[in-house]
Amino acid sequence: MGDLLLVRHGETEWSRSGQHTSFTDLPLTEAGEAQAASLAPLLADRAFALVLTSPLRRAAHTAELAGLTGAVRDPDLHEWDYGGYEGVTTDEIHRTRPDWDLWTDGVPPRRDGHPGETPEQVGERADRVLGRVVPALERGDVILVAHSHFLRVLTARRLGLPPREGRLFRLETGTLSRLSTEHGRPVILEWNARP
Repeated sequence: MGDLLLVRHGETEWSRSGQHTSFTDLPLTEAGEAQAASLAPLLADRAFALVLTSPLRRAAHTAELAGLTGAVRDPDLHEWDYGGYEGVTTDEIHRTRPDWDLWTDGVPPRRDGHPGETPEQVGERADRVLGRVVPALERGDVILVAHSHFLRVLTARRLGLPPREGRLFRLETGTLSRLSTEHGRPVILEWNARP
């Protein structure tokens, strides 16, 4: 059984400022491009049975700069839909909702067709991705290039936890994490690695 490698895209203007970014398709900053390129040596000697990226350019560009080839864009790897909190920081939300927590309270809908998602809805997408990934793991390592909150939920689901327990796995921009197995059970082998 191969390992499941997770890459969070490099820095964007909004990840640097702490603004929730789901469907806004921001480019990487110069620092984000450097983060992505710095992952290439960690991945250079690996062959992957499957390479998937989010359809958003910050993830796809990270995959390219990290030297990954043959990537397939998977819409289920999209970041959590933050609905009405798109572009808003947690500090700004706390001004009117001091006890708000994404993992338990969700987000308000937005009028332009972005209703937001609950942890359970993100978990359903993560489960679909895992359904496609697990057979590929029988052939070797798999790598996913996506977004912080989505990959945190996916990690929780891979470990058999409810989606909301993704709150336990802080994930930095431009990092590599690795889920493996021990005695047939999924485990975290490496988290937030950088060169």
